[in-house]
Amino acid sequence: MASGQHRKKGKRRFKKRKIALLVVELLVLVVAIVALIIVIKTTNKKTGIKSFELNSEDIAVSSEVKESIENNVELQNYTNIALFGVDARDKKADLSKSTRTDTIMVCSINNTTKEIKLVSVYRDTYLNLGNDSYNKCNCAYAFGGYEQAINMLNKNLDLYITDFVTVGFQGVIQAVDDVGGVDIDVHDNEIGFLNDYQASIYATEEDPHKLITDYTPVTHSGMQTLNGQQALAYCRIRYIGNDFQRTERQRAVLQQILLKAQKLNPTQLDKLTNDLFPLVATNLKFEEIVKMVSDIGSYQIVNTSGFPFDDGLATGMIGSKGSCVIPVDLTSNVIQLHKFLYPFEDYAPSQDVIAYSQKIHDDTVPYIGR
Repeated sequence: MASGQHRKKGKRRFKKRKIALLVVELLVLVVAIVALIIVIKTTNKKTGIKSFELNSEDIAVSSEVKESIENNVELQNYTNIALFGVDARDKKADLSKSTRTDTIMVCSINNTTKEIKLVSVYRDTYLNLGNDSYNKCNCAYAFGGYEQAINMLNKNLDLYITDFVTVGFQGVIQAVDDVGGVDIDVHDNEIGFLNDYQASIYATEEDPHKLITDYTPVTHSGMQTLNGQQALAYCRIRYIGNDFQRTERQRAVLQQILLKAQKLNPTQLDKLTNDLFPLVATNLKFEEIVKMVSDIGSYQIVNTSGFPFDDGLATGMIGSKGSCVIPVDLTSNVIQLHKFLYPFEDYAPSQDVIAYSQKIHDDTVPYIGR
């Protein structure tokens, strides 16, 4: 009887100890988050963040899409952010305009679960550029900056995106180095291209033969930790799998950056954010960025894809536009996109998208047939 009572007391002490440890861990987490927010807020003046305005009246969105969101509580629980990667190689480059977007992604966040879905829009996709002219979608940013690029996404995809983040070469390098590198499984046939892109990182159209020797070459295949310059070069490989596989590499690197950032302590996170602020362009408010950083441990990328979808695209030369990716039927691709982003939604494309789809068909069918 005495030994039974002793065991019960031991269990109670063990439970109390577990509860005490849990409380301590939670307190440490809370203190860490508060410290991070205080550190970031107190260093706001030296961040050098490139913040841009995006007026609501300048955002093109279908009235049908707007109405469906206003009438759907579940849809209101999602935030969509446009992510643009531009061919800007200098730290002081203007990221807001006059450059083509090598990377175009929609980052869809479930605000309750913190689950993230990433969709890469292939840069050569033949779409409405947001101003009712048609070309490769990466022209939108070059012609009208982030505003036109966001409108291009909203109009063709039946989305209501109001926020964007743009990064150039140096931003990718800095982010990867600050999180301690990214773990990537490099294939044998990627090594040569990866090192070539490292050597030509500062080559431009004006000086295409400008090469550097100050880089660390990748010498073997397999899982390894890539530094910032190596990771950027890996993201740029397009001669293996064309742009389709390149976007997979880009999403893999982005996912790794998030996973590594989640392991950083508050001081390291503060360094990451302060290093990146001068190297990105965004219209996100400072308070919104602080909130995202403080919640970084909760985010999880649960699925990624490319647009147009594999079963709904074709490729071909479209007159003076050159080699394009064609959404064979934009409407069916948009239905599939909304099913991917919002599994609860039984989506019917807007009349605008139906019209764009017909225009794309009419423009491309003489070249590729159906």
